[in-house]
Amino acid sequence: MKQIHAYGQWPSPISAEMLTQQSAKLSEVRCCDESVFWLESRPSEKGRNALVELSAAGITSEILPAPHSVRTRAHEYGGASYWVTAERIFCVLDADQRVYTLDRNTHALTPLSPAGNFRYADFSWDENRQRLICVREDHSHAVHAQTDHETKTEERSEIVAIDLKGNVTILVSGADFYSNPRLNPTGDKLSYLCWNHPQMPWDGTECYCTDINETGEIICTQLIAGSKTESVFQPQWSPAGELFFVSDRNNWWNIYRYSKTGAECVCDMPAEFATPQWVFDMSTYGFLNAQEIFCCFSQHGQWLLGLIDLVSKKLKPIQHEFKDIAGVQCNNEHAYFFAASATQSNSLYCSHKQIIKPLIPTNNSSLTQDDIAQPQAISFTTTDNEIAHAFYYAPKNKLNAAFENTLPPLIVMCHGGPTGATETSLNLKIQFWTSRGFAVLDVNYRGSTGYGRQYRDRLKNNWGITDVIDVCSGANCLIERGLVDKNKIAIRGSSAGGYTVLAALTFGDIFKAGASLYGIGDLEALAKDTHKFEAHYLDSLVGEYPKEKAIYHARSPIYHIDQLNCPVIFLQGLKDKVVPPTQAETMVAALTKKGIKNTYVTFAEEGHGFRQAESIQQAIEAELRFFLEAFN
Repeated sequence: MKQIHAYGQWPSPISAEMLTQQSAKLSEVRCCDESVFWLESRPSEKGRNALVELSAAGITSEILPAPHSVRTRAHEYGGASYWVTAERIFCVLDADQRVYTLDRNTHALTPLSPAGNFRYADFSWDENRQRLICVREDHSHAVHAQTDHETKTEERSEIVAIDLKGNVTILVSGADFYSNPRLNPTGDKLSYLCWNHPQMPWDGTECYCTDINETGEIICTQLIAGSKTESVFQPQWSPAGELFFVSDRNNWWNIYRYSKTGAECVCDMPAEFATPQWVFDMSTYGFLNAQEIFCCFSQHGQWLLGLIDLVSKKLKPIQHEFKDIAGVQCNNEHAYFFAASATQSNSLYCSHKQIIKPLIPTNNSSLTQDDIAQPQAISFTTTDNEIAHAFYYAPKNKLNAAFENTLPPLIVMCHGGPTGATETSLNLKIQFWTSRGFAVLDVNYRGSTGYGRQYRDRLKNNWGITDVIDVCSGANCLIERGLVDKNKIAIRGSSAGGYTVLAALTFGDIFKAGASLYGIGDLEALAKDTHKFEAHYLDSLVGEYPKEKAIYHARSPIYHIDQLNCPVIFLQGLKDKVVPPTQAETMVAALTKKGIKNTYVTFAEEGHGFRQAESIQQAIEAELRFFLEAFN
C-alpha cells in the first residue's frame, strides 16, 4: 500500500549525499600494451582527479597518491591531461600545471616542462624523436586582441614539442586555438585542428596535415578540410596511415577519409558522429583494425554503437542498453568507452567481437526500476511554429502516491553550453526531483546538438529568444496535456542554462520560480569578462560586440528587472573565471532592491561547476527548500 503525500513532498530514497556517494566521474580512457588507464574525479576528495590503471592481470590500482590531481586548465575546461607510453606516463598536475614524467617501473615523478605560466594538453608521443607533442597555452607573453573600443589581453596558443630534457620547440603557431596534434604511424606527418575568433570549434575549424623531416621540423603544410562554416572533429590516422576526420559539411557530423583525390564519406547517415568540442581529445570512433571502425553516434538525442566496414561503407549496429556513450579508444581489436544506461550510472566498458563487458564494478545501488523515472522523448510545436525536442520524466516513487485530483509541480531543466545537449542516462540529480513527486522536462532547445547542423545553428543570433521560446513552449505543452500543475512551474539551469533561466523568468510569465547555477544575467559583462576560449562565443549567439551593444542590453535580464517578478535562487562558485561571481551578485542586488524574494548561496572553493561533495549536496538541498517555499 502506497502512502499518500502531496506532490513534491514524497519521502525519497535518494538523498543529497547519494549524488556524491555514487561512482566518481570517469574520463580520459587510455590504452597501452594490455593496460587500461582512466581518470576518476572524486567529489569526496574535493574533486581530485585520480589516475587509475587496470593491469593485464586484472588488478586495479591508483597510479598517483593523494593529493596529486591530474588536470589541465587549458581552455579552462581542460581535457586530455595525460599520455601513456610503454615506459612513462606524461601528465599535467593541477597544482602547478606543469607536465610531469612518471616512470612506470620505479614510479618516480619528475617535472618535465619548465616552470612558468603555461598550460599543456592534448598529447601525442613522437617515438622516432623521443619527444612529447602537445598544445601549449602561453600565459606569460600575452598578445593584445584589439576590438573597436578596447584592448584585451589573451594568452597565446601553439603546438609544441618537449624532449625528455624539458627543451621546448614551437612547431605551429599563429592561430587563436589548436587541438588534436596527431602523428601518423611512420612519424613523418602531423595533423591538427585550428580555429580563430570568432569561431567556436563547432562553428568552423580547419584540419591541416604537415610533413616532418628527420630532425622534427615541419617542412610542408596542407589544408585538408574545414573552413569558417565547416566543423571538423577528431582527425585520426588509421593503422594503414590514412587520415580520417568527422565533418558536418552535409548537415550531419559524419566520418570522412582523406585521399589525394579528396575526402569521401565512409558512412553517410543522418546521425551525429561528433559532439561539441568543449574539452580536448573528445573521441567518438577508433580503429579496431585496418578495415573496421568502432564508433558511437547520436540520433534523435540518443547515443548508439556501431561498426563501420570501410570496404562496403556499411554500418552494423551493436546492440546495447546504453543511453550515453563517450570517450571511444581502440587497442588490439578491443574498444574501450564510457557509457551509462537509464538505470546505471557512467562506467567503463570494453567491446571485443561485439561482446560488451564492464571493466570496473558498476554501482550497487539500492534503487530499483520502480524507483527510477524513465525519460520519454517528446517533440513539440513552439510558439513560432517550429519543432523543438525534450525528455519528460514523470514523478516516480514505489512507496508513495499523491492525493487524487492533483497534479505535480514541474521543473524545466536547461542544459549548459548553450551548444550542447541533455543526457538521458541515469542522472540522480533528475531522480532526486522525480522521486519527491516533481515532474521534470529536460529540454534540447533549438541550438542543441544531436539533430544536425541546421538545428544547431537555429540559436545563431537568437540566444535569449529561441531557447526561451522553447522552454516556455515545452512547459505549455505539458500543461495542455494535463500532466503538471500550471501554478507550480519552476526552471533551473547552470552556466549558459542559467542565462536561459533568467531570460525566461524576465521575458516570459509561465514560470513561478527559478534556480540559476553560475548563470549569466548580463551578456555585456560576459562578453567583457570571460576567458579566451569563449571570448567571442557571443558574436554568433547574440551579435558582434560592441557593435551590437544594444542587443546585448535588450536580452540581458539585469536591464529588465522590472519584468522579473518571481523568486530566484542563485548558486555561485567564488573562483569561477568563466562566469564571474559579479554576474550573480548584480542580479541579487537588483532583485533585493526591488523586493523580490531571492537567495544567494556561494561556495568559496568552487569554480565553474561544483566538484566537491559538500558543495553539490548543499546546492541541491538549498534548491529543494527554495522551491518548496515558493510553491507553499
